[in-house]
Amino acid sequence: MREQFVQHIKTNFPFLLNEPFYIAVSGGIDSMVLVHLCVQLHLNFDVLHCNFMLRGAESDAETQFIESFCSSKNIPFQTKYFETNTIVTNNKESIQITARNLRYQWFQEIISIGFDYVLTAHHLDDSLETVLINFSRGTGLEGLTGIPAQNGYIVRPLLPFSRLEIEHFAVENQIQWREDSSNASDKYLRNKIRHSIVPLLKEMNAGFLDSFQNTVQHLQQAESLVDDATRLVYEKVVEEKENQLEINLTQLLKFQNYQAYLYQWLNKYGFSAWNDIYDLVEAQSGKQVFSETHVLLKDRERLILSERKHNNKEEVYIIESITSKVNIPLNISFCNVSYITETNSNCIFVNEEALKFPLTIRKWQEGDYFYPAGMNGKKKLSKYFKDEKYSLLDKENQWLLCAEDQIIWIIGKRADNRFIANETTKNYIKIELN
Repeated sequence: MREQFVQHIKTNFPFLLNEPFYIAVSGGIDSMVLVHLCVQLHLNFDVLHCNFMLRGAESDAETQFIESFCSSKNIPFQTKYFETNTIVTNNKESIQITARNLRYQWFQEIISIGFDYVLTAHHLDDSLETVLINFSRGTGLEGLTGIPAQNGYIVRPLLPFSRLEIEHFAVENQIQWREDSSNASDKYLRNKIRHSIVPLLKEMNAGFLDSFQNTVQHLQQAESLVDDATRLVYEKVVEEKENQLEINLTQLLKFQNYQAYLYQWLNKYGFSAWNDIYDLVEAQSGKQVFSETHVLLKDRERLILSERKHNNKEEVYIIESITSKVNIPLNISFCNVSYITETNSNCIFVNEEALKFPLTIRKWQEGDYFYPAGMNGKKKLSKYFKDEKYSLLDKENQWLLCAEDQIIWIIGKRADNRFIANETTKNYIKIELN
């Protein structure tokens, strides 16, 4: 196994031969074998250990075991203690999910100030169990391709090796490790699969792990093809704007498998109600589907994806005087000028005599109207939004600059005739959206 490991590192992770890194060590057989292999290769690494304080004296004994081993080998060692049960109670999440989140949050913090990579000891059997878990819950192609060998700063160099190979290596090299008592319990789904389903599959086919590994490689190649197709169609169908994505439905529906493309583009934004998303394509304008972080809106012949903002229409920002500089919610400046330069959508010139401070910045309200610059008469803001083809999200995100109840400027869009400077104006104020 040692020779295979060396070749695997040289071929797939050559940077580990020259750069320092971390190894996440639980004290179990897998992580202790990984540490020993890296010691034998004279690699430069520190050890990280998480104590989740879930098993009392057993957890502390694991920490002491790892710390003692690292001391004997002159390996730098860091441990982090977590009040996991308290966090589980507060967050109302499972112990497994909480522990995983805590572990990777700490790794992220460590990486931000230290080395570039964290090695974990996931192996081939772990990857198989993950695929079976995903399969049992329902998944797409990405859930059937196993654990990735590298995911950003996380590197998993033991993935080509089975649990049995790791056990043999540990025995042959007289490696000591600690057994986690929770691994014997079938309380968790992973353990049920490990103890009951995987042995049966291996009994049915002695070469099952090899077959699984070959299948995963084929699926990963298929996933690469899907990624290529998804990217090519994305370039034809999706327009990226500053704060949102716009999916052109006319172009999208030219593709027979348009639902698959929607899934590939949107699954990373936390959506789960996929039937609702697919129905959105034929729905009337204004229909929306929400994830915890994003909203997908049907607007005429397009779907608009944007971050979910919990806007408060009662939110109002005050500008006390012309010397004010506003940074929230927008970066707007006011200044006196002697003459009018070129105006644009982000810059207007107004008549100082027409303004009555304090001014306000707020969202639109039903019944709002203004006198559009360049036109005669007034216009309801709702009609202006409709004529300008504002989506529901556009309307919710639009800010107004007002004097008392009168609109001075639909910020970044259109000024009001009653306030803009003209040939009779004596004192000019330049208002600019930066």
